[in-house]
Amino acid sequence: MSYKVCFLIANRIYISDGLRSALGLAVENMYSYSYIFYQKMPAKSEYMEENLAWIRDMEGEVYAVTETMDEETKKFNLEDWELVEATLDDVVEKILECDLVVGYGLPAQKVQAPPQCA
Repeated sequence: MSYKVCFLIANRIYISDGLRSALGLAVENMYSYSYIFYQKMPAKSEYMEENLAWIRDMEGEVYAVTETMDEETKKFNLEDWELVEATLDDVVEKILECDLVVGYGLPAQKVQAPPQCA
């Protein structure tokens, strides 16, 4: 039996790592679905394009949750990266189908760390 795994990624610095993890599970014969919230995808690179293509080849998908994005981010993710558009209702439906749900990465920080932590 192949598991279905859903990755929820809300912080931009974790997008590439989250997609690489989704690809790793797809290679292990699991269905991997990733949802990008709020953020623009990183700048295009051959490496990221290959990861996205491999996820799709293995019957997974990467979605942009457009209800959480501004117009510029939505356009970049849908047109430049060709992500599939998803609503929050779509996310809920997929979560209910999946065996595992991974909230990937830390949430975006709203307060900067003090200089002593640098």
